[in-house]
Amino acid sequence: MDYRTRVADALASPSAFRLKAHPGAVYESSLERGRPVLQGPLAANKLITEVLGWAQAMPMYAGEILELVQTLLERTLERCRAAYTEAVLGSLSSSVIGRPDIFNLMKQEPANTLLDAPYLLQLGQKVTVDGPYDVEGLEVEMELNNLLLSLRPIKQEQLIMDNHKLVLLAALSDSLDFLSESAQQLGQQKPTAPGSPMKRKSSMHRVHHHRRTSSVLTAGLGILAEKYSSLSAECLRTLRVEMQLEAIYHLQSMTGRVYVTDQDAEEPEDFIVSLTTQIARRDEEMAAYVPPLKRSYIFGGICSVSATAFIKALNEMDSVNMLGIRQICRNCIALQQALASLAASSGQFLEERLDRVRTYFECLNLPFEALIAFVTEHDALFSFSEYSSLLKVNVPGREVPGDAVQRIGRILAPGKF
Repeated sequence: MDYRTRVADALASPSAFRLKAHPGAVYESSLERGRPVLQGPLAANKLITEVLGWAQAMPMYAGEILELVQTLLERTLERCRAAYTEAVLGSLSSSVIGRPDIFNLMKQEPANTLLDAPYLLQLGQKVTVDGPYDVEGLEVEMELNNLLLSLRPIKQEQLIMDNHKLVLLAALSDSLDFLSESAQQLGQQKPTAPGSPMKRKSSMHRVHHHRRTSSVLTAGLGILAEKYSSLSAECLRTLRVEMQLEAIYHLQSMTGRVYVTDQDAEEPEDFIVSLTTQIARRDEEMAAYVPPLKRSYIFGGICSVSATAFIKALNEMDSVNMLGIRQICRNCIALQQALASLAASSGQFLEERLDRVRTYFECLNLPFEALIAFVTEHDALFSFSEYSSLLKVNVPGREVPGDAVQRIGRILAPGKF
C-alpha cells in the first residue's frame, strides 16, 4: 500500500513531467551520463525496481510481488498516456494520426524504420536517414503528402503552437522508451526458488505455482513493454505530422499571392522566414531529449510535403513572371538551407526534393519549343498533370499554342492523345 501511494505521488507531483535539460544540450543515451528521463517516470521506475528486489529476497511471495510490479507499471503507463493527451488536446495532428488510412501509410513509409532504429542497430543492421526510397516508398510518401495537403486550409488554432508542449512530447517519447527497456529487463529477471534443501520437499507445490506465476507475469511485462514502446512511437508520429502541418500552414500563404513583380528577390518571403525560424528553434530545444535518428524522423517529413506544396501551388497562380519565379526559388533555397542546418538532416534527400522544385519553376522561363525538348529528355521527372500546370499559368511574353497540352501528352503517353 505504501509503495502504491509513493508511485502515485511521484507521478502526481508538479515536477513529474517538467523538462529539466537546457536548450541546445546534447542527448545522452544513459542515465549515468545524464539521460533526461522525466522525473515522474524515473521515480516510478526506481520504486518499481526496489519492489522487484523483494521478489528476489522473498521468493515465496514472488508471484504477489510481481503482480504489484505489473500494477505499478500499468499506472505509470496510464499517467504517461494522460500527459500525452493533455499535450495534444485539440490538435489536428493527434486526430490525423488516428485516421486508419494515414496511420497505415505512416507504417509503410520508409522513414518508419527510424522508429525501430535502436532495435535494428542491435541486430547489426544499418539505419540511414535517406531511405531506402524505392518506387513503392515514393508512392506511399506522395499519397501521404496529398492526404495532408487535402486538409488545407489549416488554421493556427489547429496547431500545437506552444513549443513547451512539443518538447514535452519529445521528452515523453524517450522516457517511454526508457520504461519499455526497463520493463523488458524486469521481465527477464528470474526469482530464486524458495526454501533450503530440507524445506524444498514441503514447498514443491509452491515452487511450481511461483514458476508458473512468474512466467505469466514475465509475459505480462513483455506486453507492457510493447505498450510503452507503442505510446512512444505515437508521440513521435504526432510530432512528425505536426511539423508537416506547420509547414503546410505557412506555405499555404502562397495561395492567392501575385508573383508578377518588378523587383528581384534578395530575401525569402515572410512566411518562409517564420517557418525556418520555427524549425530551427524546435530542433534546438528537442536536441537534448531525443537521439539524432528520432529527430530525423520528427523533422524528416517537412522536406517532402513542402516540395509537394510548392509544386501544387502553381495550380493556384493566375500569372507569374521571371522575377516572381526567382522569388519562389529564393523561398525554396531558404527552406533547403534551414533543413540542411538541422543536426540530423539528410543533405542528399533535401537536394533531390527541393532541387526538383526549382527545376520545375525554372521551366516556366522556357519558350514552348524548348519546354517540349525538355519534356522529351526528362519525361519521367514530372507527371503529365505537373507538366500541364506549367502550360496553364500565364507567363508574360510566353506564347503557348492551343494544342500544347496534347503535344505534351503525346510525348508522355503515346497513343492516348
